[in-house]
Amino acid sequence: MEDAQRQSTLRALPSIDELLSRSSLTATLAAHPRALAVAALRQAVDQARARLQHGEARGFDEADVGRALELLSRSNLRRVINATGVVLHTNLGRAPLAERAVQRLTEVARGYCNLELDLDEGERGSRYAPVVGLLRALTGAEDAMVVNNCAAAVLLSLSALGAGREAIVSRGELVEIGGGFRVPDVMRQSGVELVEVGTTNRTRLADYQAAVGERTALLVKVHQSNFAVVGFTEETSVRELSTLAASRGLPLMVDLGSGALTALHGEGLPGEPTVVSVVSAGADLVAFSGDKLLGGPQAGVIVGRRALLERLKRHPLNRALRVDKLCVAALEATLELYRDGLETEVPARALLLQPLEVLRTRAESLKLALMRQQVRCEVVATTGQVGGGSMPLAAPPSFACAVPARSPQALHDRLRAGPLAVVARVSDGQLLLDARCLADADVDAVALAVGEHASC
Repeated sequence: MEDAQRQSTLRALPSIDELLSRSSLTATLAAHPRALAVAALRQAVDQARARLQHGEARGFDEADVGRALELLSRSNLRRVINATGVVLHTNLGRAPLAERAVQRLTEVARGYCNLELDLDEGERGSRYAPVVGLLRALTGAEDAMVVNNCAAAVLLSLSALGAGREAIVSRGELVEIGGGFRVPDVMRQSGVELVEVGTTNRTRLADYQAAVGERTALLVKVHQSNFAVVGFTEETSVRELSTLAASRGLPLMVDLGSGALTALHGEGLPGEPTVVSVVSAGADLVAFSGDKLLGGPQAGVIVGRRALLERLKRHPLNRALRVDKLCVAALEATLELYRDGLETEVPARALLLQPLEVLRTRAESLKLALMRQQVRCEVVATTGQVGGGSMPLAAPPSFACAVPARSPQALHDRLRAGPLAVVARVSDGQLLLDARCLADADVDAVALAVGEHASC
């Protein structure tokens, strides 16, 4: 398109006022609030302008208005169907909540609650009170508190116990967590000076012993929950470090990360230390996540010695890191399931421990549903992940429906952006729909979505 013609066509694009009164759009726009209608019209005009500026002949298209209205009407944060086979998928919100936690959230969110009111005494109470007793009973610790996430738990612990002094930590445990954030960087924000001991693959008790000095405030151990060092390795146990710390009058803090409250025994799942095992081994403070292997809401849980927890609770940073009523409600309900011996109702655990035959049957059901949509596929054996920076050596076996496509990535992109967002995996030139995290009730909906987009 010549420049003069392009400029003329650009000037001829309709105004928003003109479009608002256009009879052919009246019914479409009337079904939506005026602000939303105006935003959709602007988006459609902007799309037309961009096409013309790039040399395309097509100008304003009323069909763009309908598509813009559909997209703008969607919630930005919405439900996604997880067909990746990754149970604790950080990008997808990690652990789905148990039904009891969802019900408790609804109860608390609809009205007022006693978040910081002691109903018995009629005085101000602690927002940790609903979960402290549960955490003490489940972990064997003297006291507990909750902050926003595990990184916040580490930051608060180090700030309260070691600011301006030294914390000794193994060089092999200075991990990087999600989003490029590194544990040592988080630690340094506390004002603690890190003293690294040992090597990447081997750290002995003698390394810690040699590093303890007058400026040492505490010993720190970080569980390697999101990576593994194999081969010629050696690490110092919590019990050994606890004995050393006690002999020098120092606290030992353990960043346990994943936070398994009970053992996970399943095919493809290696052993994972539980919180109670670390507490019983002598750790003075243990920090762990609420939304990983515990299977609750995002939270950083800290359990340990009462005297140390009191220092954390009084620290000014605690207020900046505190959790709200919704987190407390969901965490309390999740912990109750463990207390009541109903941890099988915690979705994250249930998804990880599904029998292989159940996964095969679900994959076969999905295959039949896809075939009804005229989609070619086959059931294949595959391997999933725990996810969320947990159990890096885990390789839980699963089954998936493999859908061949000319461009599996393009098909995946369409599925992800559709009205029902489906997130899967692309591997070996195929779209893989893993059965592990699919609900049986989602099978037909996933097949329908694939059928609609596979024909595009």
